[in-house]
Amino acid sequence: MDFITYAVPFFLLAILVELAYGIAIKKNTYRLNDAISNLFMGTLRTANKLIIIGAAGYVFYSVETHFALWRMDGTSAATWIFAFIIYDFFYYWFHRISHERQIFWASHAAHHQSEDYNLSTALRQTGTGAFVSWVFYIPMFVIGIPSYVFISVASLNLIYQFWVHSEHIPKLGWYENYFVTASNHRVHHAQNEQYIDKNYGGVFIIWDRMFGTHKVEDENEACIYGIRSTLNTFNPVWANLHVYVKIIKEMWLSKNWKEKFYAPFARTSWTPKSLPIKANKDNFNAQTFKKYDPVISKRHKAYALFQYLFITYIFLVFIQSGSLNYPQLWVTISMMTFTMYCTSMWFDGKKGILIESVRLVLCLLIGAYAYFEISLASIAISLMIYSVINILALPLISVTQTMPLDQQT
Repeated sequence: MDFITYAVPFFLLAILVELAYGIAIKKNTYRLNDAISNLFMGTLRTANKLIIIGAAGYVFYSVETHFALWRMDGTSAATWIFAFIIYDFFYYWFHRISHERQIFWASHAAHHQSEDYNLSTALRQTGTGAFVSWVFYIPMFVIGIPSYVFISVASLNLIYQFWVHSEHIPKLGWYENYFVTASNHRVHHAQNEQYIDKNYGGVFIIWDRMFGTHKVEDENEACIYGIRSTLNTFNPVWANLHVYVKIIKEMWLSKNWKEKFYAPFARTSWTPKSLPIKANKDNFNAQTFKKYDPVISKRHKAYALFQYLFITYIFLVFIQSGSLNYPQLWVTISMMTFTMYCTSMWFDGKKGILIESVRLVLCLLIGAYAYFEISLASIAISLMIYSVINILALPLISVTQTMPLDQQT
């Protein structure tokens, strides 16, 4: 059983509690632009899983059916405990390689892009992870772990990792020595020189201790979050694709054929020597680092928040419920992605009136089609009301100018 669906309401409630707690103690770790961007990425990842037909399920089924050495007893507590531990072992190696090799980092980088650290960061997930991550778990089916046990322990592992994305939880004494905690996972998300590429475990920190990747959080050096090749945008599409674009450029522009083929599998710090144009280096400096935070008006913030709330409504009521067929899913998720892209333009301090107008016209057309042609009255009416509200609000936000990043104080 996949427990994540049941955990999502508790995730959102915990985010609100953490936000309220941070405000109450005057140590708020949330920014609207960053938090909404994280939630957009989480929604996009979950929605994408419904439309991407991957090889993972077929391979897992084939291995379990034809190549498993034996079949473990799914009713035995020992099987579940063993599966939970061995899953985390394979997760450690998947996670570590995702930081060390370009093709895997291309997918995983999305989770590390947030320059804040809070519970919303846990929901910032890649939209392309399904293409590569499953390969690491094939051995679990070879040794006879039942598929439903695998799905259950995988979801429990991910649920455990939610709470460790917080700045408010201190070190937890002896517990730090054996399990992943908020303290040692803060280290994992930091880009400071002494912290980078450390603490890969999902539930157990013992793997990091065994394989030399463990680092204790230094109380004298605060963690600086984000990635060194700074994204400088809240665009969820570019967030998912920018490392892939980098790899493609390296393969295309390199003059050396060996480097062309090596690029996807190279270490993340590698650059081809045969590039005709010198590659930009990540000049991270802990003393001068500033978060990407364009200043925008309250009207733009309210407008962007409304887009997130509507996307969440569409996702929960129409996508999660399974009421849409496959083509309808494609259209709905594509429009959700387009909405996220347009909203990110407001967060980036860009003028997006024209593209926003195009988006709203498309929403009206899709709503009309859903009502008159395919009898989806509920989604049609929702789209119509949503579009009218946005159209009425558009003149109000179009006259409110944003402040460019270089004019911030």
